Amino acid sequence: MPARSAAQQKAAGAALSAKRGDTLKSDLKGASRQMVESMSETQLEDFARTTRKGKPAHVAED
Repeated sequence: MPARSAAQQKAAGAALSAKRGDTLKSDLKGASRQMVESMSETQLEDFARTTRKGKPAHVAED
């Protein structure tokens, strides 16, 4: 499932970095902190690989 906004893509990238141990989990904020706990590495990779071109900056939650 691709990210729906640039903000989701960025948060997924930060969460993926923490999940792999490249970044401290304590450095994460907001959505990325929740993503690292609730999503698998494969799911985070799918979100982080989404291109930002044509994506809105933010998407309102449903």
